[in-house]
Amino acid sequence: MVLTFVFLIIAGFAAGLLASVAGLASLASYPALLLVGLPPVIANVTNTTALIFSGIGSMASSLKELRGNWKRLAIYIGLSLVGSVIGSYLLLIAPASSFEKIVPFFILLAGILLLLSGRKKDVSTRKMKEAHATPKKHFWVSLISLIGIVLVGAYTGYFGAAGGVIFLAILSVIMDEKFAVINATKNAIAFVGNLVATIIFIFKSHIAWLYVIPLGFGLLIGGYTGPIIVRHANVHLLRALIALAAFGLAGYLFVTAYF
Repeated sequence: MVLTFVFLIIAGFAAGLLASVAGLASLASYPALLLVGLPPVIANVTNTTALIFSGIGSMASSLKELRGNWKRLAIYIGLSLVGSVIGSYLLLIAPASSFEKIVPFFILLAGILLLLSGRKKDVSTRKMKEAHATPKKHFWVSLISLIGIVLVGAYTGYFGAAGGVIFLAILSVIMDEKFAVINATKNAIAFVGNLVATIIFIFKSHIAWLYVIPLGFGLLIGGYTGPIIVRHANVHLLRALIALAAFGLAGYLFVTAYF
């Protein structure tokens, strides 16, 4: 049991870094819970609960980037919560077999979106300005963006371990801000979404609390450290490495689910 705790703390620290940097905690924490013997759905529910600690750490470390963006953040959080509630209930009523088979495609999509969002900032900014040039275009861009946040919120409630990477990809397109600010916004949205999903899981599902403690401790430390790294890292290289990691995880989970 001691070795299991140590293993989960290390996995949690790695997952906390990945969660706060790119929202891809599943690269470390989700497989770690599977390795210690939890079934897929219980592992995901437990992981979503532990991710709250990563959110606490990353929020505390990202206050500098969030300053002045609270109003917009509140809107994004409200929209994502609507989806999160839907996704959480979907996870509870869907059979475990369907969950295992659909997760690899979710993660693959996240990696693709992150790569697409990694275009040079002046390109995406120019396109956004062009899209807002007329009231009609502004309406459709705003509507699609808001619907996208709701849908990603539902994804987060269904598979919280990798939802952040899709939030990061979408926010990179719709926000004209530095990557550190976009990342901090993603961390805040993911934190609230995981918190609400956990409240639902407490009453509707089974959480392996014994594993939440060591995993959450590692996630707290990793979540606090991640935003500090983002401030000094090469953004384009960081996006590329995280996307490649997502592809690797998607491939691994695809093989385990279908073969």
